Amino acid sequence: MANMSATTPTIHPPINFETSPERYRHWSLTFDGDVATLAMNVLEDGGLVPGYPLKLNSYDLGVDVELADCLERLRFEHPEVRAVVVTSLKDRIFCAGANIFMLGSSTHAFKVNFCKFTNETRLGFEDASAHSGIKFLCALNGTASGGGYELALACDKILLVDDGNSAVSLPEVPLLGVLPGTGGLTRVVDKRKVRKDHADFFCTVAEGVRGKRAVQWGLVDEVISRSRWNETVAARARALADSTPKKNGKGITLDALNPTVDGNRTVYKHVTLSIDPTRRVAEILVGGPQGPQPKTVAEIEAAGASYWPLRAFRELDDAILRLRLNHLEVGCVTFKTQGDAKVMREVDATLLAHKDHWLVNEIIHKMKRVLKRIDVTSRSLISLVEPGSCFVGSLYELVLASDRAYALADPDEKTAVGLTPMNAGPLPMGNGLTRLQTRFLGNPAAVEKALAEQGEIPSVDAEKLGLVFAAPDDIDYPDEVRLCLEERASLSPDALTGMEASLRWAGPETLETKIFGRLSAWQNWIFIRPNATGEKGALTLYGKAARPEFDLRRC
Repeated sequence: MANMSATTPTIHPPINFETSPERYRHWSLTFDGDVATLAMNVLEDGGLVPGYPLKLNSYDLGVDVELADCLERLRFEHPEVRAVVVTSLKDRIFCAGANIFMLGSSTHAFKVNFCKFTNETRLGFEDASAHSGIKFLCALNGTASGGGYELALACDKILLVDDGNSAVSLPEVPLLGVLPGTGGLTRVVDKRKVRKDHADFFCTVAEGVRGKRAVQWGLVDEVISRSRWNETVAARARALADSTPKKNGKGITLDALNPTVDGNRTVYKHVTLSIDPTRRVAEILVGGPQGPQPKTVAEIEAAGASYWPLRAFRELDDAILRLRLNHLEVGCVTFKTQGDAKVMREVDATLLAHKDHWLVNEIIHKMKRVLKRIDVTSRSLISLVEPGSCFVGSLYELVLASDRAYALADPDEKTAVGLTPMNAGPLPMGNGLTRLQTRFLGNPAAVEKALAEQGEIPSVDAEKLGLVFAAPDDIDYPDEVRLCLEERASLSPDALTGMEASLRWAGPETLETKIFGRLSAWQNWIFIRPNATGEKGALTLYGKAARPEFDLRRC
C-alpha cells in the first residue's frame, strides 16, 4: 500500500464522472479478437488532486472512474468480447489497493462516497459476467493488497504468479484499523466460500497469503510459475471466452453527455438537475421520450447512444453521481417527470419485445444499474406526481425507489401513474426482488392487482392501491410537500441515512445487500472512530514512527 506522509484534509474540486479511452491515464484497454486485456498502470503523479503519490498501482477515485468507463465501453462498444484479462503493467505488483494517504487526508463524506462508487464498480464486473456474457480473469502478476485483491475477487477466476513473493492480502484491519471497504470480507466467505477460520487468519495477517496455501484456502484458483505465466494466462482466457456464447452485432459509441452547468443547474438533453442550497433540496426532472421512437432492432442500433432509454438513464446516472460528491449539503432529492405516458409505454414494450438482442439487453441492464445506484444514494428521495408527469413503467421505478411519493389529486384526472411489464422483473433491486415486490413484501396479492391495472391510474386510485404515499388535493398538496421537505431538512442527516438504508432493502439478503447494508455501514462508522482516524488512530499514523493507541473497549 502507498505510504502516508501527512494528514492535512484534502479539498476536492467538483468531480466529473465522464471520461473516454483517449483520456485514460491509468488503464489501457486492448483487444485480441474476443479476448480483451484491461491493464492497470497507475500514473504516480496522476491523482485526482495534488498531494499524494499513487505508488504501487494504488488508486483513488479518478482511477476508479476510468475503470467504470472501461467496463461500460466493453459492454456497449465491444459485443465481440467474451473474456477480459485484468492485469497490471507494473513489474511484480498488481495493485496496492486504495491509496492510504488519499483515505487518511480526505473528508469523511468523500471516503464514504469513494467506497460506495468503488463497490458499485466491482459489482458491475459481476453484473457483466452474469448478464452480458463477459467473463473476467484476474491475472495477478504480483502482489494484490486491499482494494487490489477486492478487484480480483470481483472477477470470475483469479491466477496468482508463484514467485515466492507475490501474495494476496486484506491488511486493512491490522494496518489501518478499518475494514476492507469494497466487499472484500463478503466476497471471501460468500462468493469464494473460504472457511471462517481461514478467512479470520487471512484478514488479520498483514503480509497476506501466497502460493499453494492461497489455492488450498480458495483465495485464488491457481498459482503459476513465471516461466509458464504468459502461456497459461492466455490458455485460461481462451477457455473462459469459449465458455460463453458469441453475440452478433456491431457495438455503438458512447458519446459524451456534455451537460451545461450554469450555477446550481446542470442541464442534459433529457435530465435537469437543479440545486436549491437554501432549502438543501435538489430536483431531478426527467423528460420522457417524445415523438416516434425506434420499434425495430435496426432502428435501435441506428439510434445508438441517442436512443431515449440509454441516453436518459446515462444522464440520470451522471446527475446522481455529481449530486453525491459535489453537493454534500443537499439532504433531499425530489424526482419529477414530464412526457407522454403513451410513448413511454411504447418504449417499454419495444425494450421487452427485443430483450434478447445484445444491445437491448445491455440497455435494460444499464437502466437496472442506474436505479440500483439511486437505491443506495444517501439522500431522502421524494417523488412528486403532478400534471404532465409520465411516471409510467420504467420511470415509475423512480416512485418505487423513493422514500415517499406525493401525487396531486387532480379533479380532471390528468395526474396519474402507470405500470408496464418492466415493473414486473427486468429492473430488480439488489435483494433480487422487484421494487414492487419489495414494497408489498407482506402482500403479494397487491403486486398482482397493481400489475393488472390497464392504462394510467389516477392519483386517488393510485393511493388506494398503495402505489403512492399520499394523494392530496390541490389545496393541501403544496403544504404537504413543503412540510415533508422542511421536516426532512430539520432531522439529523446521519439518522436519516441509517433509517432510509434500513428501510429500503426489505426481503432476502444477497451478496449485494450485504456489501451495502453491512460493509458500507460498518466501514463508514469505523472511519469516524478514534481507533482509525483519531489523533492516535491507525489510519492517521500509518507510515509514521508512532504506534497507534486504541480504546480497547468493545462496543
